[in-house]
Amino acid sequence: MTINPPLLALAIGAFGIGVTEFAPMGMLPTIAADLGVSIPAAGLLVSAYAVGVLVGAPLMTLLFARTPRRALLIGLMGVFTLGNLLSGLAGGYGTLLAARVVTSFNHGAFFGIGAVVAAGVVPPQRRASAVAAMFSGLTLATIGGVPLAAWIGETMGWRIVFLGIAAIGGTAMLALRLSLPPLPVEAGSDMRAELRALRQGPVLAALLLTVLGASAMFTVFTYIAPILRVETGAGSAFVTAMLVVYGLGLAVGNWLGGRLADRSLDRTLLGSLAGLIVLLVLFAAGMHSAWASVPLIFLWGVASFAIVPPLQMQVVRAAAKAPNLASAMNIGAFNLGNAIGAALGGAVIDAGLGFPAVSLAGAAAAGTALALLLALRHGRRRGDREPAVAPV
Repeated sequence: MTINPPLLALAIGAFGIGVTEFAPMGMLPTIAADLGVSIPAAGLLVSAYAVGVLVGAPLMTLLFARTPRRALLIGLMGVFTLGNLLSGLAGGYGTLLAARVVTSFNHGAFFGIGAVVAAGVVPPQRRASAVAAMFSGLTLATIGGVPLAAWIGETMGWRIVFLGIAAIGGTAMLALRLSLPPLPVEAGSDMRAELRALRQGPVLAALLLTVLGASAMFTVFTYIAPILRVETGAGSAFVTAMLVVYGLGLAVGNWLGGRLADRSLDRTLLGSLAGLIVLLVLFAAGMHSAWASVPLIFLWGVASFAIVPPLQMQVVRAAAKAPNLASAMNIGAFNLGNAIGAALGGAVIDAGLGFPAVSLAGAAAAGTALALLLALRHGRRRGDREPAVAPV
């Protein structure tokens, strides 16, 4: 689809957020060595950011529920810019941890509100593709931004990376100001209806699916740099190249997921989750070989992000009368899965089970998501088959 200026501006913001979210994963060994902490401890920087997103998503959405959408999106990118400046100036582990939490508070509300705005600027039959267009900034971040950040972190220091990301935040603020109309909040917007929507069974089930799907991805991706260095015996150049390969897979998966989800949300999720399970099991066996790792990492990226547009649209569809908070909470759920996955992978490493077991743990998380999806589909079909009760 043709990307119009509002979608482009949203994609620039998504690009910056994607770089700041994923960059530490490519720099974990560098950050750990510089701050004198272990790899799992450095991995907590990922978990802290993810938990901050989970808390910030509903908080920022509710606090600024009456703020015009353009002003809110620009303000959220201001929080993003400030947090990255603080990260770049951090002198120790505790300061960096706090700065990462500050940065994270913009994330869920930006993607949540941004997804609703993106879906509103295209015809109804193209909404999943519009959301995918916004998320293309996130996938482009993994293709170019994160590998570049890993290289800069290795050669110039990780603090420079965060200062550069802050500059991207300033650019996104300008792009949003120039391309978006004021977008006032609709008069009928009701935050109590938004909160009630979160208690609905279909919405909770969709959010849980997002948590499980994201945890499958981040159980392994959080530790991709040490996995490649230890198991594959790779140097910095190969690690950077594999981050690019993974990012290319995410971009293809994001595009493919958006296109397929416009046809069928459930079938897109079923196929992607099944593929994710198979690929993570194969990666556990193939991570020792550089030749095997390349195609597996690419296809793993495709499967990982093919689930993102349908999961986002599933939540918005389930909470059709109150989409803003539900959409933001889905981003929070994605990052809760991020935190759970990072913690799960770290626990496997601390237990001495080895890096192949990390990939198997990710496959198990994807299997849990697939089982939940099948159970939900079975429940819907059973409900459709039950005859209506005749009035007495």
